Amino acid sequence: MSHQHIMKSLGLSAAGLALAALWMTASAAPSTDPKPIDTISPLGNYLAGRYARSLHDTPAAAEYYSNALRMDPRNEIIMEQAFLLESAAGNWPRAFDLAKNLLKNEETDRLAHFVLAAKAAKEGNAKQAERNFDASSKGPLIWELTTRLAKAWVQQSDGRTNEALKTLDDMKKAEWSRFFQRYHRGLIADLGGRTKLAEKSFAEAFEKSPRTLRIADAYARHLVNSGNVERAKEILKLHISQTTGHPIARDLLARIEAGEKPPLLIKAASEGLAEVLYGIGDALADEGGTEMGTVFLQLALYLKPQFPLVHQSLGEVYDTSKKYEAAIEAYNRVPADSPLAMSAEIRKAYDVNSLDKPDEAKALLDKLIEAKPKETRPLEAAGIIMRARKRYEESAGYYSRAIDLLETPKKSDWSLYYARGVCRERMQQWPKAEADFKEALKLNPDEPLILNYLGYSWIDQGINVKEGLELVRKAVKLKPDDGYFVDSLGWAFYRLGEYAQAVEHLERAVELRPDDPVINDHLGDAYWRVDRKLEAEYQWSQSLTLEPEEDEAKLTKAKLKDGLPADERKAAAQAEKSGTAPKSGN
Repeated sequence: MSHQHIMKSLGLSAAGLALAALWMTASAAPSTDPKPIDTISPLGNYLAGRYARSLHDTPAAAEYYSNALRMDPRNEIIMEQAFLLESAAGNWPRAFDLAKNLLKNEETDRLAHFVLAAKAAKEGNAKQAERNFDASSKGPLIWELTTRLAKAWVQQSDGRTNEALKTLDDMKKAEWSRFFQRYHRGLIADLGGRTKLAEKSFAEAFEKSPRTLRIADAYARHLVNSGNVERAKEILKLHISQTTGHPIARDLLARIEAGEKPPLLIKAASEGLAEVLYGIGDALADEGGTEMGTVFLQLALYLKPQFPLVHQSLGEVYDTSKKYEAAIEAYNRVPADSPLAMSAEIRKAYDVNSLDKPDEAKALLDKLIEAKPKETRPLEAAGIIMRARKRYEESAGYYSRAIDLLETPKKSDWSLYYARGVCRERMQQWPKAEADFKEALKLNPDEPLILNYLGYSWIDQGINVKEGLELVRKAVKLKPDDGYFVDSLGWAFYRLGEYAQAVEHLERAVELRPDDPVINDHLGDAYWRVDRKLEAEYQWSQSLTLEPEEDEAKLTKAKLKDGLPADERKAAAQAEKSGTAPKSGN
């Protein structure tokens, strides 16, 4: 709905909107104090809600919109927004009431029908749920896909397996939707006792998407329950070999190898409907549809309150929105015995650090390290947090402990050596840092970060400059639009005395990273060497406005005052040309 339409519905002029916006920024603080203010107008609450929504502060926005609606209960626009935000906040009693009120005025509201269908399904009213899902299905293909999947599970809950499978088969066959179709056909067939159809569906889905966790998980469980344990192990091993090895997949494989017989992934139709909502919600959130994705994830929890993957997904959504307290709350709901527990604790530590509590984050990770002494991930997380805080000695200690746990370093372990090398370089322990960078490069010869850091360090120190140039060239070739890598290439030419080429690359680096003080400073140096001194002074001044580190700022201020010293390379070349240079051997 257009902004002009909203203003008109509130009886608001452009001047009135401007004044209200000024009032809102002066008096409303939803991100820190979301309490509704009953003495102000519906407009004030509406604008405060918009502001809270722009900050991704869903609970505050929901309160503001709901307060505005109490003052203007017939305003459909406010009602619609309040409904969406109450749903995204998981305030279901309020959301259900708003959905019913919306449908009295707008019978075709898809989300209202969908939410009420989920409510009916949870209450065991399959026929009502089906009617609501049918009413919700008209619209874009994503809506048809979601409602058909949901409807199929409602039919399955009513014992109508054949009808449920037909509902899936009648879906439009867009290629991206086939994953959901095959996957849920396998789950419904398994639950309905159609073992052969389930195996065929899972096999087709896994062949197309072997990297997808939920397919591998469901397929392996199906195989174990069908007596094909060895094939289940093969499926999980293949999946893990093509991914980073999700904790759930590794845990399931370990349990099967220990002789356990895990149950089917979906044990009741209500869980299947929650699985639909999780899959669609997670996909929408990943693609930037944060608000609608959050609604579906919250609905999944409404149907299945103990769903660790959904808690994790919501935590990640809140992380992206920088709502760290909400993220921590979501991660806290992951059970301690879940395979996701360690990941949740690590993510929680990152969030605590983002709240400017690094020591508290460190304590959380130290506790996890003590509980999981053979795991490298908590050690690496602690190293990352300490390195970001410039506590390099502590950081290097964590990385060293992680490296000591490695029996035979793999390609993926390059990051541990690289990160420790960065810490050691910052601690002015260059020989140790260089050894780490070389080990990282041995493990992963085509990683641009290693190529750039080692190459730049050599160049900046004036050692192995030509070798460093080749490393940086390779990094730029792999990532041509990375301003830091392009800067390193320009600086390599500068150190070699090739100033015209240095200017060319450093200008490009500043275009890519105009907010970096070091890159601006480098361009200033290159300009000075090609006698573009006014431009050099401008770049040095620009560098100082970008808040460089104290020692770098001091050097830049000195250059602004006195310029650069004479170029020894250039002086030597001129002396040799004029015949005044000393003869070789004298």
